[in-house]
Amino acid sequence: MKTPASLQTLIDEGVIDAVMRPLKSGKEAAVYVVRCGDALRCAKVYKDMAQRSFQNRVQYQEGRKSRGSREARAVASGSRYGRRQQEAEWKSAEVDALYRLRDAGVRVPEPYGFFHGVLVMELVTDADGQSAPRLGEVELEPDQAREFHTVLIRQIVRMLCCGLIHGDLSAYNVLVAPDGPVIIDFPQVVSATGNNAARSMLLRDVNNLTATLGRWAPDLLDTWYGEELWALFELGELRPDTALTGRFTFDARTIDLDGVRDAINDARELALIRQQGREAQDED
Repeated sequence: MKTPASLQTLIDEGVIDAVMRPLKSGKEAAVYVVRCGDALRCAKVYKDMAQRSFQNRVQYQEGRKSRGSREARAVASGSRYGRRQQEAEWKSAEVDALYRLRDAGVRVPEPYGFFHGVLVMELVTDADGQSAPRLGEVELEPDQAREFHTVLIRQIVRMLCCGLIHGDLSAYNVLVAPDGPVIIDFPQVVSATGNNAARSMLLRDVNNLTATLGRWAPDLLDTWYGEELWALFELGELRPDTALTGRFTFDARTIDLDGVRDAINDARELALIRQQGREAQDED
């Protein structure tokens, strides 16, 4: 395996000692298992902006603040400097989110630093010390599915209390560690108060997880945690320890309740189709 230039720089500077193996590669980044002294960690190498489309990220970047007025003007103008600045902000968004969420008690990989565009963080492992599987790769008993759902909803609550929404949460952005689910992949993290699509993204995140875990515990499919969370958040009544019911009363006078239910069920079915598609890609 040829060591990527960005990781060779980290070796030369003594940040890591060796690159052990590739862990995974996606549209946004490639992740490697690296050795730091006696410890194994992972290094996330973000792909060049030339290899990715900014168009897919416009809705996520709404509400993000540039570091200065010059940078904000450059991003707005679409200049070459502005695109580089936008790229840097996209990468640093995940780093900033990890530190904030870790401090808030959300179970995310522990970050160890951001060096030359590479994020070094905790390697989440299973009971045997191997890389932890994703939620979409494991079989669960009904009680375990309900337990995972409870844990993940509580993590989403803590994230929302920090003013953040994952924005792309699914069974493939959750790792299963011995101490429970770990949420990963935050470059598209959304501001809950600054993004007009925040509510729909929160509902999509919750529905994706509910659809996955509802395969083993169908009773979960009759819960409405996303709607309940957003209503409490809008009222300023959501706290990390707020008791939740999973029940939500729609205003039948102004809302097509059957339409809402059909739309959410469609979203859940779409999530399952996407998961199956990703599974097929992984097999290829």
